[in-house]
Amino acid sequence: MVVRKRVLLIDDDPRVRASLKMVLEPLYDILQASDAHEGLDVFRKDEPDLILLDVILPGTDGLAVLQTLRMESKTTPVIMLTGTKSVKTAVDAMKLGAADYLSKPFDVDELRIVIDRVLNASELEREVKQLRAQVVQRYAFHNLIGKSQGMQEIYSKIEQVADSRTTVLITGESGTGKELVARALHYNSSRRERPFIALNCAALPETLIESELFGHEKGAFTDATARRVGQFELANTGTLFLDEIGDLSPVTQAKLLRVIQEREFTRIGGIQPIKVDVRIVAATNKNLDDLVRKGQFREDLYYRINVIALFLPPLRERGEDIPLLAKHFLEKRLEEERRPRIEFGKDALELLTRYSWPGNVRELENFVEQAFIWSQHAAQITPEHLPTLVKSDSRSTSLRDDTLAGRMSLEKAVMEFEREIILDALKRTNYVQTHAANLLGISRRMLKYRMDTLGIGRPDSSTIEESDSPVQE
Repeated sequence: MVVRKRVLLIDDDPRVRASLKMVLEPLYDILQASDAHEGLDVFRKDEPDLILLDVILPGTDGLAVLQTLRMESKTTPVIMLTGTKSVKTAVDAMKLGAADYLSKPFDVDELRIVIDRVLNASELEREVKQLRAQVVQRYAFHNLIGKSQGMQEIYSKIEQVADSRTTVLITGESGTGKELVARALHYNSSRRERPFIALNCAALPETLIESELFGHEKGAFTDATARRVGQFELANTGTLFLDEIGDLSPVTQAKLLRVIQEREFTRIGGIQPIKVDVRIVAATNKNLDDLVRKGQFREDLYYRINVIALFLPPLRERGEDIPLLAKHFLEKRLEEERRPRIEFGKDALELLTRYSWPGNVRELENFVEQAFIWSQHAAQITPEHLPTLVKSDSRSTSLRDDTLAGRMSLEKAVMEFEREIILDALKRTNYVQTHAANLLGISRRMLKYRMDTLGIGRPDSSTIEESDSPVQE
């Protein structure tokens, strides 16, 4: 069922109201008022989607009504109507927030077109605000996951520096969530309704990075067939996130330094300086101190971007956060797919906690995605739903710890580890020993010898494929 828009007509001339109602009623629900007082009452009671407001009304004029409407609602669009063609009245109305202006007598087609355009623009603005509110909510402080001391310190610093124009440098291993922190800085600042532009400096070749940052004029180089607006211009009044800033060349570093210092730049091929108000948030997984010492990163630029430093600890150093993050990613996928609720079993969470996480939070989210897929018909996520890498890494960690703690001899640990690898290879190849041996890089005869030595039994003979016979060695 399509919900019809409601249009309020505020005009003291009953003939005008009747005429407008006849034209618009096939498309909209029409509300009417003959003066300012009645019009405001109807507006407050029925909350119309659009108001057609006459400039000349008995008692209080239309411009005064428009001021009151704007104080009570900044979103309801108002189209002003008048019998005169006063340019000054039109300008005054637009300054007070009118969406458009029409003169009597009305052209019916023009009237319909203007109303349709204003309603569509109002609807689009409402959707943009809703989406923006959702984004702000997504990157609110309480949505940053982690109770470890290291992450609590990060949250505290974000809260302190978010609403400022101070440049921030975020460091940490790949996958620790540097862009998430950059977005949290932006969406918890007064710039939250302005652009957030992210640029991965390592993903662009040197020949394109300058054009990407600063833009270019038509004809600036062979392929410049039109003017291009750069990321600095797009981010004006907002935030520019420069990821992997340590990968910038010395030439681009020098130009970036000038923009940060002067707050202006010139497009490639241009001559006119362009002023910008951009907050810079930079990130890198490299050690910039080392790069500065080696002469690979400008010292003056380093000090410019390293005003506030935020270090994101690797996931392996914040084990208490792993179950929280895993449950968060799982809840997100369940909500997206609208699947029945499922939880991680205790053993699965223990394996995740003991894994070394070389890929950090990004790797964890990927593994949860895999577990989510493999557990479609299960009551809970168990170790069998987790990637083999998690289980083998966790097992090797356990064997190492037991050996170093004196609970197991080195010889026993090596045998257990070898047993785990062979079993995994056999399971991956459906117990076809020839294929398992190829996977392990050994002969089938050696595999059979190791299986006998380690006490790895063969499954029921009916499940062994004929291709596994010794004749085929």
